[in-house]
Amino acid sequence: MTAAAGPIRTLIVDDEWMVRAMLRTIMETAPDITVAGEASGGAEAVELARTLRPDVVLMDIRMPRGDGLTAAGRMARLDPPPHVVVLTTFDLDEYVHTALRNGAVGFLLKDAPAGDMLAAVRCAARGDAMLSPGITRRLLREFAGPAPDRRGDAARRLAVLTDKERQVLVALGGGLSNTEIAATLYMSEATAKTHVSRILAKLDLANRVQAAILAHQAGLLG
Repeated sequence: MTAAAGPIRTLIVDDEWMVRAMLRTIMETAPDITVAGEASGGAEAVELARTLRPDVVLMDIRMPRGDGLTAAGRMARLDPPPHVVVLTTFDLDEYVHTALRNGAVGFLLKDAPAGDMLAAVRCAARGDAMLSPGITRRLLREFAGPAPDRRGDAARRLAVLTDKERQVLVALGGGLSNTEIAATLYMSEATAKTHVSRILAKLDLANRVQAAILAHQAGLLG
Protein backbone atom coordinates (compact mmCIF):
# COMPACT_ATOMS: atom_id res chain seq x y z
CA MET A 1 0.00 0.00 0.00
CA THR A 2 1.44 3.37 -0.98
CA ALA A 3 0.95 6.61 0.86
CA ALA A 4 -2.12 8.61 -0.04
CA ALA A 5 -1.80 11.82 -2.03
CA GLY A 6 -3.45 13.80 0.77
CA PRO A 7 -2.72 13.79 4.51
CA ILE A 8 -1.61 10.50 6.02
CA ARG A 9 -4.71 8.93 7.57
CA THR A 10 -3.76 7.39 10.92
CA LEU A 11 -5.70 5.08 13.22
CA ILE A 12 -4.67 5.15 16.90
CA VAL A 13 -5.22 1.96 18.91
CA ASP A 14 -4.58 1.76 22.66
CA ASP A 15 -6.75 0.70 25.59
CA GLU A 16 -5.61 3.71 27.67
CA TRP A 17 -7.48 6.89 26.76
CA MET A 18 -4.60 9.06 28.00
CA VAL A 19 -2.22 7.39 25.55
CA ARG A 20 -4.69 7.87 22.72
CA ALA A 21 -5.14 11.51 23.66
CA MET A 22 -1.37 12.06 23.76
CA LEU A 23 -0.90 10.44 20.36
CA ARG A 24 -3.78 12.39 18.83
CA THR A 25 -2.35 15.66 20.15
CA ILE A 26 1.04 14.85 18.64
CA MET A 27 -0.40 13.75 15.29
CA GLU A 28 -2.57 16.86 15.02
CA THR A 29 0.48 19.12 15.22
CA ALA A 30 1.52 17.89 11.75
CA PRO A 31 -0.17 19.37 8.67
CA ASP A 32 0.49 16.20 6.65
CA ILE A 33 -1.08 13.77 9.16
CA THR A 34 -4.72 13.39 10.15
CA VAL A 35 -6.26 11.10 12.78
CA ALA A 36 -8.92 9.03 11.01
CA GLY A 37 -10.11 7.35 14.19
CA GLU A 38 -9.35 5.74 17.54
CA ALA A 39 -9.93 2.27 18.95
CA SER A 40 -9.48 0.81 22.43
CA GLY A 41 -9.02 -2.83 21.38
CA GLY A 42 -7.87 -5.06 18.58
CA ALA A 43 -11.27 -6.26 17.32
CA GLU A 44 -12.59 -2.71 17.13
CA ALA A 45 -9.37 -1.64 15.40
CA VAL A 46 -9.76 -4.23 12.65
CA GLU A 47 -13.34 -3.10 11.94
CA LEU A 48 -12.27 0.56 11.83
CA ALA A 49 -9.33 -0.30 9.58
CA ARG A 50 -11.75 -2.04 7.22
CA THR A 51 -14.19 0.91 7.09
CA LEU A 52 -11.87 3.92 7.49
CA ARG A 53 -9.00 2.54 5.33
CA PRO A 54 -6.18 4.31 7.20
CA ASP A 55 -2.69 4.53 5.74
CA VAL A 56 -1.00 3.85 9.11
CA VAL A 57 -2.14 2.17 12.32
CA LEU A 58 -0.38 2.97 15.61
CA MET A 59 -1.28 -0.02 17.79
CA ASP A 60 -0.53 -1.24 21.28
CA ILE A 61 0.34 -4.92 21.71
CA ARG A 62 -1.48 -5.90 24.89
CA MET A 63 -5.09 -4.80 25.24
CA PRO A 64 -8.00 -6.46 27.09
CA ARG A 65 -10.47 -6.18 24.19
CA GLY A 66 -8.44 -7.91 21.49
CA ASP A 67 -4.65 -7.94 21.40
CA GLY A 68 -2.60 -6.04 18.87
CA LEU A 69 -0.81 -9.13 17.58
CA THR A 70 -3.98 -10.81 16.35
CA ALA A 71 -5.28 -7.50 15.02
CA ALA A 72 -2.06 -6.90 13.03
CA GLY A 73 -2.40 -10.31 11.42
CA ARG A 74 -6.02 -9.64 10.45
CA MET A 75 -5.17 -6.18 9.11
CA ALA A 76 -2.45 -7.68 6.92
CA ARG A 77 -5.19 -9.56 5.06
CA LEU A 78 -7.21 -6.42 4.26
CA ASP A 79 -7.16 -5.02 0.74
CA PRO A 80 -5.32 -2.74 0.84
CA PRO A 81 -3.62 -3.45 4.18
CA PRO A 82 -2.59 -0.51 6.37
CA HIS A 83 0.99 -0.12 7.58
CA VAL A 84 1.06 -1.16 11.25
CA VAL A 85 3.49 0.44 13.68
CA VAL A 86 3.51 -1.34 17.04
CA LEU A 87 3.50 0.74 20.20
CA THR A 88 5.58 -0.91 22.91
CA THR A 89 7.31 -0.34 26.21
CA PHE A 90 9.66 -3.30 25.53
CA ASP A 91 8.54 -5.09 28.67
CA LEU A 92 6.74 -7.43 26.24
CA ASP A 93 9.76 -8.73 24.36
CA GLU A 94 8.31 -12.17 23.85
CA TYR A 95 5.59 -10.66 21.66
CA VAL A 96 7.74 -8.60 19.31
CA HIS A 97 8.76 -11.45 17.03
CA THR A 98 5.13 -12.49 16.62
CA ALA A 99 4.27 -8.90 15.69
CA LEU A 100 6.93 -9.01 12.98
CA ARG A 101 5.53 -12.24 11.57
CA ASN A 102 2.07 -10.68 11.60
CA GLY A 103 3.17 -7.87 9.31
CA ALA A 104 4.12 -4.97 11.59
CA VAL A 105 6.52 -2.66 9.74
CA GLY A 106 8.02 -0.89 12.73
CA PHE A 107 8.15 -0.36 16.44
CA LEU A 108 7.71 2.82 18.42
CA LEU A 109 8.44 3.30 22.09
CA LYS A 110 5.55 4.94 23.92
CA ASP A 111 7.95 7.42 25.51
CA ALA A 112 9.61 8.32 22.20
CA PRO A 113 9.94 12.05 21.40
CA ALA A 114 7.08 13.57 19.44
CA GLY A 115 9.36 14.11 16.44
CA ASP A 116 10.20 10.41 16.33
CA MET A 117 6.52 9.49 16.46
CA LEU A 118 5.70 11.76 13.53
CA ALA A 119 8.71 10.47 11.60
CA ALA A 120 7.62 6.87 12.22
CA VAL A 121 4.16 7.55 10.79
CA ARG A 122 5.59 9.29 7.73
CA CYS A 123 8.10 6.50 7.10
CA ALA A 124 5.47 3.80 7.54
CA ALA A 125 3.17 5.56 5.08
CA ARG A 126 5.97 5.40 2.51
CA GLY A 127 6.50 1.72 3.24
CA ASP A 128 9.92 2.63 4.66
CA ALA A 129 9.51 1.97 8.37
CA MET A 130 11.78 3.92 10.67
CA LEU A 131 14.13 1.67 12.61
CA SER A 132 16.16 3.81 14.95
CA PRO A 133 19.54 2.28 15.82
CA GLY A 134 18.53 2.00 19.47
CA ILE A 135 15.37 0.04 18.76
CA THR A 136 17.13 -2.10 16.17
CA ARG A 137 19.89 -3.03 18.63
CA ARG A 138 17.36 -4.03 21.26
CA LEU A 139 15.41 -6.14 18.79
CA LEU A 140 18.58 -7.84 17.60
CA ARG A 141 19.74 -8.52 21.15
CA GLU A 142 16.41 -10.16 22.00
CA PHE A 143 15.75 -12.16 18.86
CA ALA A 144 19.02 -12.71 17.05
CA GLY A 145 21.28 -14.45 19.49
CA PRO A 146 24.62 -15.82 18.21
CA ALA A 147 23.65 -19.48 18.05
CA PRO A 148 26.06 -21.28 15.65
CA ASP A 149 23.29 -23.27 13.93
CA ARG A 150 21.23 -20.13 13.45
CA ARG A 151 24.22 -18.33 11.99
CA GLY A 152 24.85 -21.07 9.45
CA ASP A 153 21.21 -21.19 8.37
CA ALA A 154 21.11 -17.41 7.99
CA ALA A 155 24.33 -17.36 5.96
CA ARG A 156 22.95 -19.98 3.57
CA ARG A 157 19.79 -17.93 3.05
CA LEU A 158 21.87 -14.87 2.14
CA ALA A 159 23.74 -16.77 -0.58
CA VAL A 160 21.09 -15.67 -3.11
CA LEU A 161 22.05 -12.00 -2.71
CA THR A 162 24.45 -10.09 -4.93
CA ASP A 163 27.41 -8.27 -3.40
CA LYS A 164 25.58 -4.94 -3.73
CA GLU A 165 22.47 -6.38 -2.11
CA ARG A 166 24.58 -7.61 0.80
CA GLN A 167 25.98 -4.10 1.23
CA VAL A 168 22.45 -2.71 1.25
CA LEU A 169 21.39 -5.36 3.76
CA VAL A 170 24.22 -4.38 6.11
CA ALA A 171 23.17 -0.73 5.89
CA LEU A 172 19.53 -1.68 6.40
CA GLY A 173 20.52 -3.77 9.40
CA GLY A 174 22.16 -0.72 10.92
CA GLY A 175 18.82 1.06 10.93
CA LEU A 176 19.42 3.28 7.90
CA SER A 177 16.51 4.62 5.87
CA ASN A 178 16.47 4.37 2.08
CA THR A 179 17.72 7.95 1.88
CA GLU A 180 20.62 7.17 4.21
CA ILE A 181 21.44 3.93 2.38
CA ALA A 182 21.58 5.87 -0.90
CA ALA A 183 23.96 8.45 0.56
CA THR A 184 26.17 5.82 2.20
CA LEU A 185 26.47 3.59 -0.88
CA TYR A 186 26.51 6.40 -3.47
CA MET A 187 23.33 5.47 -5.30
CA SER A 188 19.99 7.12 -5.94
CA GLU A 189 17.20 6.74 -3.41
CA ALA A 190 15.12 4.96 -6.06
CA THR A 191 17.93 2.43 -6.56
CA ALA A 192 18.23 1.90 -2.81
CA LYS A 193 14.49 1.29 -2.57
CA THR A 194 14.67 -1.21 -5.44
CA HIS A 195 17.51 -3.09 -3.75
CA VAL A 196 15.58 -3.26 -0.47
CA SER A 197 12.49 -4.58 -2.26
CA ARG A 198 14.54 -7.24 -4.04
CA ILE A 199 16.24 -8.29 -0.81
CA LEU A 200 12.90 -8.76 0.94
CA ALA A 201 11.52 -10.69 -2.04
CA LYS A 202 14.57 -12.95 -2.44
CA LEU A 203 14.68 -13.76 1.27
CA ASP A 204 10.89 -14.08 1.61
CA LEU A 205 10.78 -11.49 4.39
CA ALA A 206 7.85 -9.26 5.28
CA ASN A 207 9.70 -6.16 6.41
CA ARG A 208 12.98 -4.41 7.17
CA VAL A 209 13.09 -5.53 10.80
CA GLN A 210 13.11 -9.17 9.75
CA ALA A 211 15.89 -8.38 7.30
CA ALA A 212 17.93 -6.68 10.04
CA ILE A 213 17.52 -9.69 12.31
CA LEU A 214 18.59 -12.10 9.56
CA ALA A 215 21.65 -9.96 8.78
CA HIS A 216 22.63 -10.07 12.45
CA GLN A 217 22.08 -13.81 12.66
CA ALA A 218 24.38 -14.29 9.65
CA GLY A 219 27.12 -12.29 11.36
CA LEU A 220 27.04 -9.35 8.90
CA LEU A 221 26.61 -6.71 11.60
CA GLY A 222 29.44 -7.81 13.83
